[in-house]
Amino acid sequence: MNKIIKGLIGFSLRHPYVVFFVTALVVVAGAFSFYYTPVEAYPDVTNTEVVIITQWSGRSAEEVERFISVPIETEMNSISHKTVIRSINLFGLSFIKIVFEDGTDNFNARMEAAQKLANVNLPDGVDPEVQPPTGPTGEIYRFTLTSKTKSATELKTLEDWVIEKNLKAVPGVGDVVSFGGRVRTFEVAVTPPLLTKYGLTALDVYTALQ
Repeated sequence: MNKIIKGLIGFSLRHPYVVFFVTALVVVAGAFSFYYTPVEAYPDVTNTEVVIITQWSGRSAEEVERFISVPIETEMNSISHKTVIRSINLFGLSFIKIVFEDGTDNFNARMEAAQKLANVNLPDGVDPEVQPPTGPTGEIYRFTLTSKTKSATELKTLEDWVIEKNLKAVPGVGDVVSFGGRVRTFEVAVTPPLLTKYGLTALDVYTALQ
């Protein structure tokens, strides 16, 4: 060890310009790293994750698990570089998280999950959604809407068309997921004699309304 130290000291004394050049190079590299290294309040050190949320209004947690979560999990078991699949089933809501190996590309993972999701056989009217990528903080806020004067349908309309749009406009918000309430619907009653009179069918009316 003493010979190595003496050798380094001797080399430094014999070649001062080389030592000066190496020192300057280290200083420049350090300054470059200091100014260009990204700094985040909450660094994302987690593995790549894909979250699939499915709503099935009015169904119990047991029904959601049996008809929604289990078929999706079965299909996702063959996805590449998967390490674990976790699911949470609530009243009318299925929450599935797929965790991938470290270093897995987020875009490719989401694309493969979306492709496999299209192959899952689910009940009519059920549309699962692959959630946008979020930061390490993940879900940061939950709220409920209650009113003594407004109905569940009015609250749902307020959430979908006012509150959700304003929240999505906030910088940094990845997505807003809502469930519960009643979606406002319109019913159209056709009169068969009038359809015959104008040479129309029920399908023509349906197409026009779309």
